Formats: sequence, C-alpha cells, structure tokens
Amino acid sequence: MDRRQLVKAGLQAGLACPLAYASRAFAQSPTYLGDMHAHFFFNEQGISKSGPVARILAGGNASLVAWSLVGDALWIGATPRGFAQKAVPKAGDTLGWFQRELARIKRHITEQNLKIVRTPSDVELALTGVPHVVLAVEGASFVEDDPGRLKIAYDLGIRHLQLVHYVGNTLGDFQTVRPEHGGLTDLGKSVIRECNRLGILIDLAHCTGGAVNQALAISKAPMVWSHSSVTAQRKPDWRMIAWQARQLSLEDAKAIARKGGVVGLWALRQDVGGTIEAYANRLSEMADWLGEDHVAFGTDMNGLGTNAVISDYNDLRRVVDYWQRRQVKRARTQKLAIENYARVLQTALGSREA
Repeated sequence: MDRRQLVKAGLQAGLACPLAYASRAFAQSPTYLGDMHAHFFFNEQGISKSGPVARILAGGNASLVAWSLVGDALWIGATPRGFAQKAVPKAGDTLGWFQRELARIKRHITEQNLKIVRTPSDVELALTGVPHVVLAVEGASFVEDDPGRLKIAYDLGIRHLQLVHYVGNTLGDFQTVRPEHGGLTDLGKSVIRECNRLGILIDLAHCTGGAVNQALAISKAPMVWSHSSVTAQRKPDWRMIAWQARQLSLEDAKAIARKGGVVGLWALRQDVGGTIEAYANRLSEMADWLGEDHVAFGTDMNGLGTNAVISDYNDLRRVVDYWQRRQVKRARTQKLAIENYARVLQTALGSREA
C-alpha cells in the first residue's frame, strides 16, 4: 500500500488525523528487496539448490527478483581462471536450450503461485510487496543471426536481457577473452534497438568497455549492469583472473549512471569482503561514487558457489538491517534495496512501441 492508498484508507475509516496516520504507517512499512541477478536452476537435470523459489523470496521479503536463465550453460565450464567456453553450440542448439529451460522455469513459477513481471504495473505491485519474478537471460546466444528471436523471447515473458556471457557470440565482445569485434557487432547494435522497441531491459554485464559505450550511444532507454562491482583502482583487462576482468571501470559505471542506468553489486567475497557488513559498505561506497539513484543489489545468488557472502534473501535482509542500525536515511535504503531496479525496469518496459 503506497502513501496515497494509506491516506485514502484513513479518510474512509474516519480518522481524526488521517494524514498523520498515513505518514506514520508509511514510515513503518517494510523495506522490500529487489535483486537484479539471481539463479535457481542450472541444468535440465538439476533442481533448485535451495528449495522452492517462493520460500526463498519470502525468507527476506524479496518481491522483485530477476531469475536469470544462463543462455550458454551447456557450453561453459570452470577453469583455474574462472568460467570459460568449453564447447561450440551447433546452429539452433542455443534456441532449443533457451526454450526448454524457460519452460521449466515458468512451470516452477506457476507451481509456486508467483507472478511474472510483464508490464510496468506489475513492477508497481512488486513495490507494494507482492512477490514477482523478472524472467531474465544471461547471454543472448539464442539470437544467433536472427534478431526476430527477440520477439519470441518477449512473447514468452522475457523482460531483462543480458547481451553476452562466456561463449563466443554474434552480438559483441565480452570481458574474459580477447576482444574481436571492437565492441558490438552490427547485429548487436540492432538487438539494442529491438529491445528498446519491444520494451526489454538491456543488461550490459560481461560486456567490454567498448561494447558498453556503443550501447549507451544507441539505446533510447536506460540500461543496467546487473552484477559484479565497480573499481576505481584498475582498468579491467581480459588477461586478469576472471573476477577482476569482470569488474566495471568507474568511468564506464559513471557513463551508465549518466544515462539513467543502474549498476548492481554481486556478493563475491574475494571482491566485496567476507561479511554482510562489508557487502553493505561496498554498495554504499558505490552509491557515493555513482549517486544513490544508480546502484542496486545484483547478488548473483547461487552463481558464486562457496565464494558467496550472500547465500539467501535472509542474508540480504541483514544488509538492510545493518543500514538501519547505521541510521542510513530510509529514502536511500529504499532506493538501493528495490526502487532503483524497479525504476529502470519500469522505464524500459514502458518504452515499448505500439
């Protein structure tokens, strides 16, 4: 229930001071959680590693979570440097995987009586605490050479699309291998425009700096970098170990923010530190660098294994509790916890052309 609804409820109840009542109730309303990047299933044989998703969300009052389907999962594997490509998909294989895995995800969501974000009004409901899942894809390998497949994905419910991941693709360069396209390909640039037209949030995570800057020059809607971190100390390079190569330069992060976008912080302990408090402080630091309207949770939950400092949404709730104990302003906490992701998602969905 938002402030307007509370005021209306107070008036209908005949309260002597409805505005004061509404103000108190608003101040005491819970802070819900959003997460720009989480995983729950990994392969066709696997099941949720941590139980039914509705229970996972309820554990921390998470109401706006991007469930990210790994678009190249069957063709990557762990190496001493981090994840890397292990095989080359055949024509049509990535589309088949995408369709099968998305169908399985949606069946689980239905079984859990959860709602899927399709429109800006769904995001508004999530802000009131009604749990919603954002169907997302990590790595748009399924596009192959056909941007028309984005319409297929949209019709199936995808509203958050990360362009690249760990497998060589037709769209552009990614951070952990030597660049070969000089940023985005022509097809990659057309995918940006098509996502704008359809109303799909574009996720630049894993993109090289060149690809980020080209996407920013093209897109008419703000975009996100859903997960990793921002570094002011180094220029990330593909020859670094994977997690360092995966960081976002402060320069590129500020460019995303200037266009209205949002940068998410993952929960990798080697990067953010080994405690809940360290994670909270790192995200606060990013908010100081980029502005409190331009950072958010992007935990990479269940994607970091034993290296995760955030294991579930109860842990993420502890981040909010820590900020409250530190007397961080409620408005700032709300933005970082859910409102920034909600805003950029609503803007992207609302950009859909008739």
